[in-house]
Amino acid sequence: MKAQNRKKFFLALVIFSLTGQIAWVVENMYFNVFIYKMFGASAADISLMVAASAVSATVTTLLIGALSDKLGKRKVFICGGYVLWGISILSFCLIRTDVVGAVLPASASVSAVCVTLVIIMDCVMTFFGSSANDACFNAWLTDVTDDTNRGAAEGINSMMPLVAILAVFGGFMAFDLGKSESWTAIFAIIGAVVIVIGVAGFFLIEDPKLEISQNKNYFANIFYGFRPSVVRENKMLYIYLLAFAVFGISIQVFMPYLILYYTVSLKMDNYVLIMAPAIILAAVFTAFWGRVYDKVKFKKSVFPALALLMAGYVLLYFFRGTALVFLGSLMMMCGYLAGAAVFGAVIRDNTPENRAGMFQGLRIVGQVLVPGIVGPALGARILANAETIVNDDGTTSFVPNENIFLAALAVAAVLAVLLAVVFACTKKKEKPNGK
Repeated sequence: MKAQNRKKFFLALVIFSLTGQIAWVVENMYFNVFIYKMFGASAADISLMVAASAVSATVTTLLIGALSDKLGKRKVFICGGYVLWGISILSFCLIRTDVVGAVLPASASVSAVCVTLVIIMDCVMTFFGSSANDACFNAWLTDVTDDTNRGAAEGINSMMPLVAILAVFGGFMAFDLGKSESWTAIFAIIGAVVIVIGVAGFFLIEDPKLEISQNKNYFANIFYGFRPSVVRENKMLYIYLLAFAVFGISIQVFMPYLILYYTVSLKMDNYVLIMAPAIILAAVFTAFWGRVYDKVKFKKSVFPALALLMAGYVLLYFFRGTALVFLGSLMMMCGYLAGAAVFGAVIRDNTPENRAGMFQGLRIVGQVLVPGIVGPALGARILANAETIVNDDGTTSFVPNENIFLAALAVAAVLAVLLAVVFACTKKKEKPNGK
């Protein structure tokens, strides 16, 4: 990273990462609330939406990541993608029962149609968001950092989901999420902000110099990361991606239902005020832990993160009181974001140079696709026989329970065992070489 570009780099990193994560928080945590409160969606509907979005993100990242490598360009995809991403978010302002009902025959189920429209448009929004953020912004971040500063940069990048949650939680306090006009305002504000940041990026982001002569065959590049020869040459990268997928499954078991658990199960109407300090502390911890990774690397930094995550699960499973729910949420968030930071950094460290775009699709398979399909489905399975409540309009809704944290704990325990086995095996292989 050139010294004279350092400030501009970190400014671009912060605002693009934060804005992207705000948009993802609205999608990953509040679209579930949106279709639950507005259209009476079931756990199966939520699981389907998350899975469809995960598939869209993966396919998009494979296609656009390889294309950005072929063209040797990141900036135009990042900035143009953010602008289109914002426009697609604005389109959700029109998904309302009064608007949709006006164009449907009287016999149609307006709520069911609205749920379907949200799922479809979520995939469209994910296409633009993944093009800009998952494929090209993350490839750009790999291109412009190295093994001396990647942990620090990844620490900042990985703390942004929590900062985004704090910003969204705080901003949403002003809205009654039971009213459709509140959601219209939310989508309008978020969409406009994403568009503005996309335009600003044309002045902030500098394209790295990429070698593109080796990346001529676009269609071959799409599947580059799936070639057996590439797998053999980069074994540890694929092991870390597999481990990251298991980590993501643990998170996605409970994450789509987390806000509903706070508000419906625990009846924590003031959950924003309770969670805000936990989010701030976890964000600071994550930035610090990224620097720890730079010093001690993956093996010594991943297990403490997993231990925090699992301890948080235990507290959230056993306790419902405000103080212990706060502590459990704090530990869970610290473990989640610190774990994401060290996994992100080690994957970047093991990504071949000048092929970052081609490997972003592979990263999304581990980070988004597998967790996005398996995790919510497992959570929905756990909640299949959950208690139900009757709403004011006579419809029924499921009540998320603490079993989602027990299932997440089981997955995290499997990951800890798998990592221990991997490290033990790699240590044995190193001994004959005298390492």
